[in-house]
Amino acid sequence: MHSTRLIEQIQGSLKEVVKYADELRDLDQALGDGDLGITITLGAGAVIDALGELPEGATPSEIARTCAKAFANANPSTMAALVAGGLLAGSKVWKDVEDVDIAAAARFVRAAGDNIAQRGKTQLGDKTIVDAIMPAADALDIGQDATSGLDAAIAAAEKAVVDTRSLRSRRGRAAWLQERSIGLQDPGATAMWRFLEAWRKASVPAHS
Repeated sequence: MHSTRLIEQIQGSLKEVVKYADELRDLDQALGDGDLGITITLGAGAVIDALGELPEGATPSEIARTCAKAFANANPSTMAALVAGGLLAGSKVWKDVEDVDIAAAARFVRAAGDNIAQRGKTQLGDKTIVDAIMPAADALDIGQDATSGLDAAIAAAEKAVVDTRSLRSRRGRAAWLQERSIGLQDPGATAMWRFLEAWRKASVPAHS
C-alpha cells in the first residue's frame, strides 16, 4: 500500500471508527472516566484533517508521525498520549518503508504495542488495550496476505476483548474498581478491536 492509498485508508478507517464512539464512551464510563468516546472522535477528526494537509509524496513514516502529533494535540487524555507514543514508535520501524505490506503492518502494530506497554507499565493480562494489540500483531505476522491477516487480527482482538472480561483490571483508573472490574469489558481493548474492524470496512470499495 503506497502513501496516497495509505492516507485514504487511514482517513476512511477513522471515519468508520467514530461510529463506535458511544459504545466506547459507555464502556469507559463503567471502567474509567468516560472520555474515550470523545478522545477517539476528536483524535480521528484531527488526524483526518492533518493527513489532508500533507504534501504529495509523504512517506509512510511521515504519515504515521503526522497521525501521532495530530492525535496527541487533539486530546489531553492519558489514552491519547499512549496512542500517540505507540504511533511514533511504529513510525520508526517504517523508516525505510515505501510500500506498506502485511509484514510492515505487523511490525508497526507490535512496535506500537510494545511502546504502550512500556509507557503504561502494563503487560498482557492486565486488561488493557495491550491485550488486543499484541495478539493482533501476532495474527498479522503469520498472515498469508492482507485480507486473511486482517481477518485473523480482528478475530484475535475480539477474542482478547471477550477473554479479558473475566479478569480484574490492573492498570489505570479501572484498577481502582478492583474486584468490581471483573465481568466488565475493557474499553481500550475494544477500541483496538473496533479500529481493526473499521480498517476492514474502509478497505471495501464504496460501490461494492
